[in-house]
Amino acid sequence: MARKDNTENPGRLQQIAQTYKMTRRVDRKIGWILAGVGLVTFGVLLAIGFLIGHPVYLGILGVLLALLACAIVFGRRAERAAFGQMEGQPGAAAAVLENIGRGWQVTPAVAMNRNQDIVHRAVGKAGIVLVGEGNPNRLRGLIASEKKKMNRVVGDVPVHTLIVGTGEDQVELKKLRVKMMKLPRTLQGPQVTQINDRLRALGDLMSNMPIPKGPMPKGMKLPKGPQGR
Repeated sequence: MARKDNTENPGRLQQIAQTYKMTRRVDRKIGWILAGVGLVTFGVLLAIGFLIGHPVYLGILGVLLALLACAIVFGRRAERAAFGQMEGQPGAAAAVLENIGRGWQVTPAVAMNRNQDIVHRAVGKAGIVLVGEGNPNRLRGLIASEKKKMNRVVGDVPVHTLIVGTGEDQVELKKLRVKMMKLPRTLQGPQVTQINDRLRALGDLMSNMPIPKGPMPKGMKLPKGPQGR
């Protein structure tokens, strides 16, 4: 058992170290911020301990809460740094969608063109969500074409469209997950599965579409941390 723990722990520590290095490239003050959060949390609990006559107990609690506070702050800033690096890259929205959680069935790149404008599809209890990334003007036609194809098999199922970007009427990459989760739920689980099965058959019609020249980061994982926005 000891050998198994020894082989697993370095992997976890290495993952944390890699995440810290990635975050520090974007957020140069992350080390000082974490140190400050830890010291302030510990200091406050220790001071309370002296006031009530239990510095040892509150000191131990302060260490635990300081570690927890550092973990929360680190998770949030690491996630923000990851979004910053992904922003503007083809396929970044797909990476977010694939990490959105249960209840959604995601199909990346159901439509695309040679200009690397891409439309992804997510099916959930809110209906169908088409998420576009690229040039908004070109995406309108691409999304309209995709809607027309879907109407043949999904009927009056609600269809939402989101375009990722920082412009007017667009959704920032870091807010995409929250936006998706706030959509009103109108379907039941079996309906979601049925609709997704129909759309999979529709996806075969797109096998001859041109593929973008640039890379699309398939399977990109976001740092796991608190989802507070």
